Amino acid sequence: MKLNKWTIAGSTILVVSGLAPWTVGYVTEQQWLQATEEVNQAQPFVHMETREYDRGVMGAEASGIVTFIDPATGERHEVAFDATVSHGVTGSLMDFQPRSGWQPEGASWFPESAPRLTLETRLWGSAVMEFEAPVTIIESAEGASTFRSSGGLVRLDVSDLGEHAEFLMVWPGFVMDGPEWQVRVEGVQVEQTLDWLSGQLWTGPGSMAVETVSLDRAPAPGLVIRGLTIDSESDANDAGSRLDSRMALALDSVQWSDEAYGPHKLTVAVDNLDVASWNDFMEAMADMQALSAQHSDDPGAVFEQQMALMGRFSDALRRVAAAGFTLGIPELLVSTPEGEVLGNLEISHPELSDAERDQMLMVMQRLTGTLNLSLPLALAENYPVLRMQLAPLIKEGLLVRDGERLVMDGRLQDLVLNVNGVEIPLPPLL
Repeated sequence: MKLNKWTIAGSTILVVSGLAPWTVGYVTEQQWLQATEEVNQAQPFVHMETREYDRGVMGAEASGIVTFIDPATGERHEVAFDATVSHGVTGSLMDFQPRSGWQPEGASWFPESAPRLTLETRLWGSAVMEFEAPVTIIESAEGASTFRSSGGLVRLDVSDLGEHAEFLMVWPGFVMDGPEWQVRVEGVQVEQTLDWLSGQLWTGPGSMAVETVSLDRAPAPGLVIRGLTIDSESDANDAGSRLDSRMALALDSVQWSDEAYGPHKLTVAVDNLDVASWNDFMEAMADMQALSAQHSDDPGAVFEQQMALMGRFSDALRRVAAAGFTLGIPELLVSTPEGEVLGNLEISHPELSDAERDQMLMVMQRLTGTLNLSLPLALAENYPVLRMQLAPLIKEGLLVRDGERLVMDGRLQDLVLNVNGVEIPLPPLL
């Protein structure tokens, strides 16, 4: 019997078609187990455990438990899940369901369709997680409050073996009704691009936009916030050893009763941050949070751990300062009926030589900074509550009159804050 080339090719295709899903299934299982292990090691507040993973040729069945730990109280909340896995030629699709369902028994939160949580993986290490939320209506047991949502989409696209991620959330709107109040949010969109830098640091641009947020609470006047945007950007410099980060918040207008005022802006920036030192600082903070959430029958051992972590925290903070940085609020703008409130703030620490680092005892000793604030005098004159808050500052000379405005001009150096000529010695807290 002689086989021609088409017979051989067809047989090869059949073999590959049969083996490919099995290979994909094996790789998917290993990727899933590795991903859950990395999630558990990266932070102490979410723990994932896979109880079963029954893999076949064309698919698999998995189950497990996700435990959420409240960092403030240490309280644990467990959610059991089941997953159905379908294997393809180049990847797999995992469809997750809470074991107890998406809603309590007898409830009808989702009148049109149920939510869907999926994870699509590829052999080369990329993955896409999507959560599709349908139209949702949730009423409290006594019927006094209601949550209504248009539904939305949350998507996380991970590639480059986990070192690149793109996040997207689109939510047209939701409404929360209470006995005497209503909160309405419309047009929510969040986008974030992340590239792993080092440790827990990521770089990339991000943005959030909300068209309107309104609060109605009788008999008080309604509050409406329009055009809320938050833009952020983090960039690495000097071959990834330094980090610059900036976040800008803006509001088109804030309406109270029948009058609206805007725009409003706030910008926060950190420049020239040493990546290695900041990673050490963040790890010390994370360990302190994890320790505070733990419960132990040995107070002495806990105290020793706390003291050791405080030492790590203090050392890491000194290394961050010794490497040099600049932190500040480059722009503050608040529009009011009486005029604009303007301000800026900058605090910096110089980069120290090796000899200076060895002699460094505290962070605050070498800190320098500037502070500027200017606001309309009419604000203090027209609003009694604000006048009471500003009166002590005016009395001490920390706010001085300049025409029709109140101004504050501050300089920080050598542990002394000079505001409008008034010197205030600062305690060495850091």
